[in-house]
Amino acid sequence: MQQQQRQLHHLEKIVAVCALVAVLFLTVGFAQADDKNDPKAVFLRSAVALVKDANTGEVILDKNSDTIAPIASITKLMTAMIVLDRQLDLSQRIVVSREDIDTMKGSRSKLRTGSVLTRQELLLIALMASENRAAAALARTYPGGTENFVSMMNAKAQLLGMRDTRFVEPTGLSSENVSSAHDLVRLVGAAHRYPLIREYTTRESASVEAYGRMLSFRNTNTLVRKSDWDITLSKTGYISEAGRCLVMRTQVANRNLIVVLLDSWGRYSRIGDANRIRKWLESKTVGARDLSS
Repeated sequence: MQQQQRQLHHLEKIVAVCALVAVLFLTVGFAQADDKNDPKAVFLRSAVALVKDANTGEVILDKNSDTIAPIASITKLMTAMIVLDRQLDLSQRIVVSREDIDTMKGSRSKLRTGSVLTRQELLLIALMASENRAAAALARTYPGGTENFVSMMNAKAQLLGMRDTRFVEPTGLSSENVSSAHDLVRLVGAAHRYPLIREYTTRESASVEAYGRMLSFRNTNTLVRKSDWDITLSKTGYISEAGRCLVMRTQVANRNLIVVLLDSWGRYSRIGDANRIRKWLESKTVGARDLSS
């Protein structure tokens, strides 16, 4: 009889321990589920943020992701896809024209009118350095000109299911180029399927020759130069109406993520937000690992 009681007591202990572990995991699970919908889970200066698992589609962090807002030079990801979809000769030499000058914002450019670059060089500096005249020249020399190019941009957006998105020009200088974070996740996912876009958006720097001299360009996302970041696609954007914007496909805590940050205030705030998101995700992973060990 006493032996049976001891056995029952031992079984009760096992059941109690199992129940405690289950409660802990449920608590962590509910906390993580709450985190994704709680913008206070990680302090962000971006008005809009969305972090999504690129493989499973799981939403990891969501802040105002349905907001439709200007996207500035994030536009150039679509510009690049339209150029590449048409399979135009990338070695063709193109003359930068007065038509390519920014008359909306008066932005500066290293490319003087009359500069001659290949279509591939224009694509590179448009994606890596967000060079506006390069993007404008790519659209202008597309079959049917800029007007047809923009039509193709909007048609591609519809094909990708980007219902909140509208383009009026190829550079992102217009505040009428708008989208939502959910749509931009689709854009990044589609752009990531193009090897040249992956390569050019993550290249640290490049030089091209124009007017007999070498022009140097650097990536507008400083994170691609950080050895502790694994970024496979990147694009920044800025106009006053859009604030500082950043989209990336990156690996954090052994997960392939798409990160969208829009309307961030402060020159370095989008970079700070990206670092805070990574730190937050890594701390969550460590916490979950500690519970299971």
